[in-house]
Amino acid sequence: MTIKRKVEVFSAGCPACQTAIELVNRLACSSCDVSILDMNDINVAKRAHDLGVRSVPAVVINGQLASCCSGAGVEEQALRAAGLGRA
Repeated sequence: MTIKRKVEVFSAGCPACQTAIELVNRLACSSCDVSILDMNDINVAKRAHDLGVRSVPAVVINGQLASCCSGAGVEEQALRAAGLGRA
């Protein structure tokens, strides 16, 4: 009996997300159960937040955010350092 691998792709529908979806679909095998999740859905966004997703596209495999998708996302300190909010 083969154990299924749950693969979730969090997407906002942008071209970068589409590229990630195509990559995941190309790499998926018969043991992979791939779901594409729309971040415009509030329940999906809440799940993504709970999993540590900070930017999209992001891939979660068996409930773990893939290491390639654990980028810092937008951070206030970096924006301020770049001059945001200064006259």
